[in-house]
Amino acid sequence: MALEEIPLQLDDKALPSRVAALITDADTRLDALFESNRNRRVPRFLPSDPVLLYRVLRSLTEQNFPLGDTFCEWGSGFGLGACLASLLGYRSYGLEIEEDLVSLARELANDHSIKVENLCTSYFPEGFGSYPAHGGAELMTPEPISRWGESTLSVPPYEGMDCEIDEIDVFYVYPWPGEQELMHSLFETVAADGAILIAYYGEQDIAAYRKAVEDDWDQ
Repeated sequence: MALEEIPLQLDDKALPSRVAALITDADTRLDALFESNRNRRVPRFLPSDPVLLYRVLRSLTEQNFPLGDTFCEWGSGFGLGACLASLLGYRSYGLEIEEDLVSLARELANDHSIKVENLCTSYFPEGFGSYPAHGGAELMTPEPISRWGESTLSVPPYEGMDCEIDEIDVFYVYPWPGEQELMHSLFETVAADGAILIAYYGEQDIAAYRKAVEDDWDQ
């Protein structure tokens, strides 16, 4: 398999009023979180750029790049990315391991009447994980299952999600430094062919990739 980068065509049109109001409110709540002692429970939380994400996701959607309308945010924090996807018409999920953040994400979505499934779980499916390695973290996968002389890797669904992982059309992640390749590897391993990964790398650096069969590159 291979990751094919999708050229991004972004515009600077004004945000829809509902989107702008959501982002403004999320910023206010985020400031309150960091001004309180509550943020000490989630020291690894760092928000991405919601305006940039919205413009990327809107552009990909308008160009019909996604094969379907299911979106999943890995490490969703406040759940703002998942909310933005929902406003663009996606069946949207946010995966976050910190219970405090999941509660805040649910409050944000509910207060803005946005339908999102915010799940308190890891973005690693059961049996998957990571381990430190030279140059960054590496993906750990379960043992393949042997059936009829062939070995296949079983990818269980996320707990609480009412669809399989290979039914997710668009993933979004803001990886920590040293975990960028890990997130690429996880996406390549668990996502279906044709699925899209949007990755924010900080400082206005964002990219989108499509999981493609290597033969596609030779055509």
